[in-house]
Amino acid sequence: MRNRPPTGRRRLALALSALLGGSALIALPTTAGAADGGVAVQYRTSASGATADQSEPWLKVRNTGSTSVQLSQVKIRYYFKADSASTSYRFACSWAVKGCANITGTFGTLANPTATADRYLEIGFTSSAGTLASGADTGDMQLRFYQSNWQTLNQADDYSFSGAQTSYADWNKVTAQLAGATVWGTAPAGNDPTDPTDPTDPTDPPGGGQSLFDDFSYTSYSDPAISAHGWNVRSNSGGPGVPGANWDPSKVTFPTVSGNKVMNLETSTAGTAESTKQTEVVSKSTKFKNGTYAARVKFADAPQSGPDGDHLVQTFFTINDLKAPMADDYAEYDFEYLPNGGWGESGNILYTTSWETYNPDPWQAVNQHTESRQSYAGWHDLVLTIDNSSIKYYIDGQLFGTHDAQYLPERPMSINFNQWLIDLAGQTSTTARAYNEQVDYVLHVKDQVLTPAQVSAKVAAYRTAGTAFVDEVPAS
Repeated sequence: MRNRPPTGRRRLALALSALLGGSALIALPTTAGAADGGVAVQYRTSASGATADQSEPWLKVRNTGSTSVQLSQVKIRYYFKADSASTSYRFACSWAVKGCANITGTFGTLANPTATADRYLEIGFTSSAGTLASGADTGDMQLRFYQSNWQTLNQADDYSFSGAQTSYADWNKVTAQLAGATVWGTAPAGNDPTDPTDPTDPTDPPGGGQSLFDDFSYTSYSDPAISAHGWNVRSNSGGPGVPGANWDPSKVTFPTVSGNKVMNLETSTAGTAESTKQTEVVSKSTKFKNGTYAARVKFADAPQSGPDGDHLVQTFFTINDLKAPMADDYAEYDFEYLPNGGWGESGNILYTTSWETYNPDPWQAVNQHTESRQSYAGWHDLVLTIDNSSIKYYIDGQLFGTHDAQYLPERPMSINFNQWLIDLAGQTSTTARAYNEQVDYVLHVKDQVLTPAQVSAKVAAYRTAGTAFVDEVPAS
C-alpha cells in the first residue's frame, strides 16, 4: 500500500466455539441459479474515433425471458486489445439509470489472446440494482475506461468496439452471463466465459483452517500485549503519505465504543509536513497467504475536529515487500477509502485493488481494481478471500469485486491498517484538524474460503466464548 504518483493528465484513478486444524484449501459448493430465458445486451459508443482519450462503451441489458432477473446474477464482458502488455486500465461510470453506485467494473486477461482481444472489462451489478422484469431493460449505462496514465488509446483493434455503432442496437460482440451460464454473445475464439457462480451462503463455517483473531482489547499503544500478539505500531519514517510527515504511535488508542473496545487510528495535520501525524498498525509476521481476511472498520467522511477537505486514505490491506522493480512475486490486496478524493478524484471513492507488481520510478503498475464513488462513512464489514483461482472482495455481505488469477499471491504477506494523507493540497488551511478510522476486529482463516455470513458466525463464536485473541497460523 503506497502513494500513487501524480499524473500530468486529468486523473490517476486508480486489503468460535471449536477451532479445528487443517491446511487444505476449502471452497464451499457452487450452485447455479436456474433462469427461465436470458438477457440480451445492446451497445453504442460515444467515443467513435479509432483513437481516444478513453473508450466509452455504453450498454443496456434487456430481459428476454419470461420471468424477472436478479441483476446481481448478470455479468457482461467487453473485449479489447491492450495497447501494450504492461498497460493498466481504470473503469468509471459517468451516469446510469440504475445508478453508478450499483454497477461494478473489473478488468481481466484472456487465457487465449487473439489479434483483437487480450483483455476484457467485466460489468456487474450489486444487489441494490434490483431486478429486471420480463421485457424490461436497464436503460442507459454510460460507461468508460482509460489507461491509468491517460495516454491515448487505440480502439480500432478492439474486438467489441465499433465506431459506426452510435445508436443502441443488439451487439453480440459482448457476452452476458446469467447465474454463471453464458446466455448472450460470442467471445473471441477460445475464450468463452466460464467463471463459476459465487458460493452459497450457509452460516455454519466449514471445518479446518488455522485462525488469527484479534478483538483489539488493549489499554494503549504501549500495552505489552500488542507486541506479544504480533503487532507493530509504526513509529519509523517513510511513505506512504506526505513527505516529511511523522508516524505517531501515540495516536493509536483503544477507546470503548458502545460497550466494546475498538482500535482508533487518528491522523492529524495543521497544513504542514512537520505537523502531519499519520498512523499504522502492522503484523510483524509475513505469514498470511490464501484464505479469508476480514475486519469491521469505521470510515469517516468528516474530521473529528477542524476543517474538512484533506486527501485522506483509510485502509485495511495485506502486503509483502517489493524485492525489485516489477518483481513478479510481489503481492498486495487493498481496501482503500478516500472520503475527500485524491489521485485525480474529486469526491468519495472506495477502491479494492489486487497488485501483481509495480515500478516506483518511473511509475508503472500492474493491478486490477474495483471502485465505487459514494460515501462509505460508518461501520462496514470488509471481507477478502483468496483461493487458487481468484480474489474476491465483499462489503457488508455483498460481492464488491472479483479479480483474476493473474494477481494471486506467490509469497506470504502481512496484515495492515493505516490512515494517511496523500498530500496537503486538498485543504490548505493551517488550522489543526484530526481524522479517525476505527477497527472493531480482524480475522484471518488460513487456506479456507468463508462467506461473509460464516465470518460473522465465527467472530460471534469467539466473542461468546470470551476469546479476545487467538493466533494459530503457523510461521511461513
